[in-house]
Amino acid sequence: MGIFDFFKKTDKVGKDSAIDSKELVGSSNNKKSATKEVVTKLSFHPDWNVPQEQQYVFRFLANELEPLKPNQLSLAAISIEEEARNGAWHVKAFFRSSLSQPIELGDIELILLDKDDKRLASKQFNFKELGTIPAESARPWVFTFDKNSIEAEEIPEEGWKIAFNLISLRGHQLDLDDTWKKQLPKEQQELLAKVVKDLPKLGKTEVNFTGFQVKLRDDQSLHASIFIRNGNEKAINLEQLPLEIIDANGKRVAKGSFKLDPILTVQPNSTKPWTFIFPAELVDAENADFSRWTARVVQ
Repeated sequence: MGIFDFFKKTDKVGKDSAIDSKELVGSSNNKKSATKEVVTKLSFHPDWNVPQEQQYVFRFLANELEPLKPNQLSLAAISIEEEARNGAWHVKAFFRSSLSQPIELGDIELILLDKDDKRLASKQFNFKELGTIPAESARPWVFTFDKNSIEAEEIPEEGWKIAFNLISLRGHQLDLDDTWKKQLPKEQQELLAKVVKDLPKLGKTEVNFTGFQVKLRDDQSLHASIFIRNGNEKAINLEQLPLEIIDANGKRVAKGSFKLDPILTVQPNSTKPWTFIFPAELVDAENADFSRWTARVVQ
């Protein structure tokens, strides 16, 4: 099936998902007034040889598009077709730009959301395949979500949308609690952010606990500072956390359960540092070797 076979006279433009272009490409040179709307012009990929009848279909759809604000990038949903052979979803949409200069993008993760913003599918696409998008234009495209990238049982009803995954775009970040921001100098905050950036990449649903500083106090209490790493695209809330600290020799030097009040929230795709204090009665640090140590959640 060719790409033109997906677009039909019966298609209609659905929901539009627009973002500020700086979310993807940084600052813009767009000189247009921030209040003036931009009507995007239909643009075809330079390699396409579009039949006359198909041009009519594309123009009809493009005429249904709402104007954009300046400096926006948008995905306008059209329709979804399921491939019976392998269960893939072919998602028809316009990629639009209201920038006053051409734009070419690289790898971007897209998500499908139903009318209630529940995620239906997610997949990374190479936008270089779309070619250079001219200024203030709309380019029709088919984004194919393989079956293993789809989380829903069936194609959604009206009101669904295709969108840029902004959480994925911004990369993994340091989620510093306000108490830490007040106590730590700016230089140390920047150092923590660099350490977090250099940590191994997390899986999309992974939550990981990585120790980065441990101190045995004179009163024999143990202060363990830990990175709580959240690879999910939703925040996690911690109310109770049973932890143990294991030294370089595999010895358990501390074990305790911490009630977190207020609840400790770790934002999506973020790492939050936190210090847990084990009182002396929960610590057995005799001959402990902290040259290497591990923080583990007790199951």
